[in-house]
Amino acid sequence: MIHAKYPITYAFAIAFLISAVAAPFLYRLLLKLNSRQTISEHVQEHAHKQGTPTMGGIIFILGWLVSVFLIRAEYAFNVLALVLFFAAIGFIDDYVVPKMLQGKRGLGWKQKLLLQIGFTVGLFYFNGQPWPIIALGTFMILFFSNAYNFADGMDALAGTIAVMVSLALGIMALWANLDHIALHMGALIGAFLPFLFLNAPPAKVFMGDVGALPVGALLGHQMLEISLRTQTLSWQLYLVPMSILMFVLIAELVPVPIQIASVKLTGKRVFPRTPIHHAFQHAGWPETRVVWLFALIQGLCVLISLSWVYMLQKGTLL
Repeated sequence: MIHAKYPITYAFAIAFLISAVAAPFLYRLLLKLNSRQTISEHVQEHAHKQGTPTMGGIIFILGWLVSVFLIRAEYAFNVLALVLFFAAIGFIDDYVVPKMLQGKRGLGWKQKLLLQIGFTVGLFYFNGQPWPIIALGTFMILFFSNAYNFADGMDALAGTIAVMVSLALGIMALWANLDHIALHMGALIGAFLPFLFLNAPPAKVFMGDVGALPVGALLGHQMLEISLRTQTLSWQLYLVPMSILMFVLIAELVPVPIQIASVKLTGKRVFPRTPIHHAFQHAGWPETRVVWLFALIQGLCVLISLSWVYMLQKGTLL
């Protein structure tokens, strides 16, 4: 383990270097494994992306894991376990099921949810958390894990969101003297940058569920921990700024079950397309404009949420 004077800086640097060195080798490995994206027939706007390598999330997951383990492993067991398990679910969904079962794109949504719920409840329970926190934590981790997975639908969109949200959570963690959370977020930003180079339009690789599921779970977990471990304030006060910070991911997920329920019950769509970024593309917007719009909205949400939390901690908002 590395005992650094500036652990967050070292975490960022190590994660960046590991991901940058590993990226070309892992990219060639994905090509050899023939791990290719299968585009849904319902998203014909992306038909040209058929066959693009997926599972590129391994690049930043590797960088993040090595960095966090080397810098401060004693604080990270639960988080490491969470990321590894959700990455394993993603790997089964991205690679194992499509290879073993011809015609299957991956795990069914019920199978995914059961695996996610079982592990997350167990993680909180064996750490001695009360049932209200277990319920809240499980909901937040599952919600944002799957919301982030839905956001992984356009070149550089999900990666840009993750970097911005991680920056905001890292700053909030520093304000609350939760340096280990800031370390996790700094490492995630560093690990993401080499991947974003490959994922920039036109994307040479997609992150896949192996990257999207663990990143969403990590962001949800760290958001909850910052709220619960802030000593001077009630955690409920953080619900509004945290919801603002996660507005884009909330907007990505919420329309999906509404759309499914509406189609099954009435046979009609509420939205032109879901997840919501596809609705803009269906309206004729070029993909790059949609990504820029979502990035600008996410940046605004970061500024508002940071300002809100800062005023809460300084006592000027209450």
